[in-house]
Amino acid sequence: MGKTVLVIGASGDIGSEIAVQLGKEGYSLLLHYNQNRNMIGHVINRLPEESIMDVIQADLSTSEGIEQFLSNILYSVDAIVFASGIAYYGLFQETPNKVMDEMISIHVKAPMLIVKSLLPEMVKRKSGKVILVSSIWGEMGASYEVLYSAVKGAQNSFVKSLAKEVGPSGITVNAVSPGFIRTKMNPFSMEEINAIVDEIPLNRAGTTKDVANAVSFLLSEKASYIHGEILTISGGWS
Repeated sequence: MGKTVLVIGASGDIGSEIAVQLGKEGYSLLLHYNQNRNMIGHVINRLPEESIMDVIQADLSTSEGIEQFLSNILYSVDAIVFASGIAYYGLFQETPNKVMDEMISIHVKAPMLIVKSLLPEMVKRKSGKVILVSSIWGEMGASYEVLYSAVKGAQNSFVKSLAKEVGPSGITVNAVSPGFIRTKMNPFSMEEINAIVDEIPLNRAGTTKDVANAVSFLLSEKASYIHGEILTISGGWS
């Protein structure tokens, strides 16, 4: 098999699409999930058996869960794809502190601690790739999604800063920034979805396949000189 990719959040709509595409392209996979055992089983069934090196369950919303996850990574990792995430919709001043803690842990603390743990081996090899699935809201900001926009903005800053630090060691760091993608995370009515699509120059919502294609490209040698970038996947929506 090919290089080993750790996919964080492989049971989500976007993460599962990424995992399936990479597995079919010949990568060896370490798959992470938290609660959605049925979906991770569905992902496994769609993949060649030899492509799956391990499946790790962990709750990345707590420090204990992150530590447990790191202790279960038993293989050398060539690339990391962070596709895990949760959304929160509502007025910022009504956001529960518990939700803040969980969002910051999943979107910011977990990626930082996981990269910190796996980075020394990549630096030693002078090879590695780190890719985060961010969001267009991390660049633009969104009303009623202040917390989500803030943690995605933090991911973008992490990508740009880390890229400058580890580039000399042969490690590339990038993010993909999806616009409106049809997933279960979207709480919109059909009327609201149609209104959004009307604003998108390509006149359609994005698909999980669109995001997976971008991640696949950034992992390939064709993207070897792309570094520290936030690649927007939005159909021209801004």
